[in-house]
Amino acid sequence: MTKIDGVIITPLKKIVDERGMIMHMLKRTDPNFTEFGEIYFSCGYPGVVKAWHIHKEMTLNDCCVVGMVKLVIFDCREHSATKGNIIELFIGEDNYCVVQIPPGVANGYKAFGDKMAIVANCASMPHDKSELIYIDPFKNKIPYDWNLKHG
Repeated sequence: MTKIDGVIITPLKKIVDERGMIMHMLKRTDPNFTEFGEIYFSCGYPGVVKAWHIHKEMTLNDCCVVGMVKLVIFDCREHSATKGNIIELFIGEDNYCVVQIPPGVANGYKAFGDKMAIVANCASMPHDKSELIYIDPFKNKIPYDWNLKHG
């Protein structure tokens, strides 16, 4: 798999019994925990693309807790050793993990399957519009095609 400096993918545990389950995401004692700013949930219907976003200061910790998403990360940082690299991950109920995305890295997701996907983000700071850059998901210079890849 292609690497991007600062992106950390951590498999997570589900503790299941006859009552239901507990799904761990992030603890302050985890080695990759930075700081708590807020937690929010981004919801997407199947086929919807929510991209591209670049946070100037915020570290993201994304975890798909319901459904499945194709999470795509593009390193657009000028002075990064991994500039230009792309990571494509399929995360959610079938691949339960948390993905840490550092500031300055473009990211977004496409929900897929037969139900709404819910992505939890335990962010390092509260939401601040002034530190967020939005880029059109289809008309941009990022070398990525969101279309389904048949074959």
